[in-house]
Amino acid sequence: MEMINNFLGLTLQLSIPIILGALCGTIAERGGVIMLGVEGIMLIGAFVGVAGSFFLGSALGGAFLSVVLGAAIGWLYGLFCLKWKAQQSVVGVGINLFAEGITAVLLKAIWDTEGMSESVASIPNVTIPILCDLPVVGAFFNNQSPYLYLTLAIVAGVWVVFYRTKFGLRYRAIGDQPFAVQTAGVPVNRYRYLAMMAAGAIAGLGGSFLSISQNNLFVTDMVAGRGFMGLAANIFGGWQPLGSMGAGMVFAVAQAARFYLTDQSIPSQFVQMLPYIVTLAVLLIVGKKAKGPEALGKLVD
Repeated sequence: MEMINNFLGLTLQLSIPIILGALCGTIAERGGVIMLGVEGIMLIGAFVGVAGSFFLGSALGGAFLSVVLGAAIGWLYGLFCLKWKAQQSVVGVGINLFAEGITAVLLKAIWDTEGMSESVASIPNVTIPILCDLPVVGAFFNNQSPYLYLTLAIVAGVWVVFYRTKFGLRYRAIGDQPFAVQTAGVPVNRYRYLAMMAAGAIAGLGGSFLSISQNNLFVTDMVAGRGFMGLAANIFGGWQPLGSMGAGMVFAVAQAARFYLTDQSIPSQFVQMLPYIVTLAVLLIVGKKAKGPEALGKLVD
């Protein structure tokens, strides 16, 4: 039982950045904007979280700056794609490459080191008494990051906005029939800008989890493909908030399994590859059958 609880607890922790990355893709792409820049925004969020914690002396301050800068990058992403009509996939790849370069340069400029930053103040895990002793579900309340509960709240909030508000109804319609929605007098691009900022903020938050909650420092390329896993989870989850969360948990199980596959007959390199193999397998199996927003990548004037 203890092993099961430990495995569940680890899975929950590992699911946080994947779910947040998936939500970033869900929000952006449900409105018709291709979001390949999740990895880069998360990487910048991870760096800003540590830099903010370093200069402000507060991990919460670092997390806040990650959210703000993530929203700003989301707005810039929208500016390139919606106003200047750049090819959306290219913009996403450009942000990923920019993030990789700028974080390495700033790491050297601030700490005069390569590879990793100095240790900074971090957000500690919490344990909820009594609830943590419950069988199985107790793992949800035992030594978990506050980010976990915030992530669930964000998933619920996105679901409510999507399916219980006029804004969400219009926004989902924009992802399928933007020209018809624009004809009805709805400012399509204004909705998309707001969504891109929200998506960027969530990705930035996901990056900050890696650097100031799961760790207490920044490591070069520490996102390590979690943004792409998030995009795969978004596709697997059918571009829906709850589906993205469920798919993110599936990928987190694959990540957690690495720590329990200690059989010496299996080369460690193959064990480390497991989450990425699962991601590719899901895309191969589900990708062809997945039906995304009909107007994904289409622009309006």
